[in-house]
Amino acid sequence: MNFVLNFSMFLLAFFSLSNESFSLTDFQIKRFCKKEKRVSLCIKKLQEKRSDLQEGKLIEIPVTPYKG
Repeated sequence: MNFVLNFSMFLLAFFSLSNESFSLTDFQIKRFCKKEKRVSLCIKKLQEKRSDLQEGKLIEIPVTPYKG
């Protein structure tokens, strides 16, 4: 019974979130890029990636480790 409940919740979450994509806002892009050496180039690249994401194209997203 517990397995069925967990599996059904997994399927519900998987199918409800799989078709949505959330792009970064301008403020989030600027905050992310202020640590980079070339801020304007970073902002330009991330804005291009955001527009590609909104058009439905696949993109690569850099992952930075979280430092608490």
